Amino acid sequence: MSAPISCLQRCCWRLALMPVARRPWSSSSGSPPPLHRRLLLFLAQRFYDVEMLLSWQLQRKKTKIQRKNAYYAYTEKFYGRNIAAAYYILNTGGRFRFVGHTEWFCADKRGRFSWDFLNHKDAVLEDVNMSHTLINYRGLSNLEGQGSVRTLSLRGCPEVDDWFLARLHIFQDSLEELDISHCPHVTIGGLPALGNLKRLRRLDVSSLPRVSNPGLVIILLEEMLPRCHITATGYDLSLRPESERKEQLQGQE
Repeated sequence: MSAPISCLQRCCWRLALMPVARRPWSSSSGSPPPLHRRLLLFLAQRFYDVEMLLSWQLQRKKTKIQRKNAYYAYTEKFYGRNIAAAYYILNTGGRFRFVGHTEWFCADKRGRFSWDFLNHKDAVLEDVNMSHTLINYRGLSNLEGQGSVRTLSLRGCPEVDDWFLARLHIFQDSLEELDISHCPHVTIGGLPALGNLKRLRRLDVSSLPRVSNPGLVIILLEEMLPRCHITATGYDLSLRPESERKEQLQGQE
């Protein structure tokens, strides 16, 4: 699908380099307008084409995310819930380990993976790493019933948001370690849902760009999860409002 886009980009540049007949310029100058002006004129004349292309790209991205997080009902019907969950993780680009096993199952850079996990139909998941994947709250449906998941890493997942955190209660009886660091859509409104994870012992909430007043948030998390060690780096943990901190920095300058 990238070939048509590349071809379109090349055509845009070639047409931009050509003199535009409809663009009047002084005959006395004898030279056409600069390249950037011709390119802007070309894009302005075809504004709706560019807008349609951007809209198509956005819709294509949404479709890809929906397809990645579809419910694997067919796989579950023929292979069972455990295999369906394992297949979803691998197909999304994650990795996992079964209870009682030392081997981690994961896909390579091209998305290819070994099908040996099919030999462990009765095994259940213990450690799941979905870092930097497109998992969202709909995809969690494929992990329901995995009551032995002990660790879950969601580091840098662009689709993890407050709705996603609200659904993590499906692991409330087993989850001990959770990493949601560097997730750009997690806000302070979703963090209270983590209070349902009473067995949680380690929580990483580092570098969440949409969390305001992180110092206060850490205190609240420690009160909700008194037995949990919370890691929070990449913040100014001062309890002062952000506006006051900015004023102080400006005064120092």
